Amino acid sequence: MKKKIYTVLLLCFCYYYYGFSQVGVGTTTPDASSILHIESTNKGILIPRLTTLQISSITDPAMGLMVFNTDINEFQFNNGSIATPDWSKISHSSSVKYSNTDITSNLNNDGAYANIPIFGNLEWNDDDTLYTQAGNTLTISTSGRYRITANIAYRVPTIAGNTDLRVSVEAQIAINGTPTGAIGNTGYVRHNSGHLEASLHITEVFNITAGQTISIQTIRGGNSAPAVFRSVGTSNIYIEKIK
Repeated sequence: MKKKIYTVLLLCFCYYYYGFSQVGVGTTTPDASSILHIESTNKGILIPRLTTLQISSITDPAMGLMVFNTDINEFQFNNGSIATPDWSKISHSSSVKYSNTDITSNLNNDGAYANIPIFGNLEWNDDDTLYTQAGNTLTISTSGRYRITANIAYRVPTIAGNTDLRVSVEAQIAINGTPTGAIGNTGYVRHNSGHLEASLHITEVFNITAGQTISIQTIRGGNSAPAVFRSVGTSNIYIEKIK
């Protein structure tokens, strides 16, 4: 008889456990839609903290598996498959922005694309281990997908003769010194009736490999008169790691 009673009680317990298997921490009434409901007014949740090497060593990581990467101080989750993990960030994007200080260098380069001095004033750098600037280039230390936006405002000074007529500057983003992707260009600056200025804008997305450099290069698309940045801070470059 006792054995039957124990059996019935065990079955009732199992029914309750599997039929209503919810866990409440800090609450006795977990939300009906949750498997785990945590409440606290002075504590948080600490998930596993791993280095990039440790994360890459996880065997068969489930889709959606989440960790905190201590090398980059970012939350990451497996946005790929078990066989081919893709550790995507879920926290803020790391970006960098520079604006120009140079207003004398010629942007209307004759004959070949050349880097321009757009890395003048650092507006911000969210991660100085990811973005390292030197001269007219910026080096990326981590492979990934990056959005790059360049805004160039220029003017054509008055010079003798008529070579300052019909000036047009062309620009491209350069990866490792090679102009790549979309081309930005303007119509002719006529240098007549006050038409002395123009601007061009480029936004591109590239897969960048660790160690590659980013720069902005220009070349003349019209006559060969010099063109210079319009004024300090009116041209800039913005780079953001998006994956």
